[in-house]
Amino acid sequence: MAKKEETSKKDSAKKESSSSGGKQKKKKWSKGKVREKLNNNVWLDKATSDKLIKEVSTYKVITLSVISERLKVNGSVARRAIRDLLAKKLIRPVIQSTTQAIYTRATPKIFFKPKKKKKKKKKKKYSALIPL
Repeated sequence: MAKKEETSKKDSAKKESSSSGGKQKKKKWSKGKVREKLNNNVWLDKATSDKLIKEVSTYKVITLSVISERLKVNGSVARRAIRDLLAKKLIRPVIQSTTQAIYTRATPKIFFKPKKKKKKKKKKKYSALIPL
């Protein structure tokens, strides 16, 4: 008898849940993801400028976003910093477009002298002309 009572309770629970399809709570709209407000500096102090000259010139890839993210400075300050580093020749441009500029550290250029190719001597072809 106990098994029938358990099954009857399960059946009644299923019927209630299936019949109350329209009576569920309405889904609330999500408020969306809120991005944290960045509190970046709008000028370079002495410590940040020293860090800029010392560390940024050793980065392999230097962009506006990399400088603003790592040094916690504003984008306009990062642009000015890149301009100053270019003037001091601590970095060199890799690719520049209107929207994004990519720079890298300035490495000393090593010039290799190309090997001179030996000129092949052309064999003179004598015509087999027999004087008459």
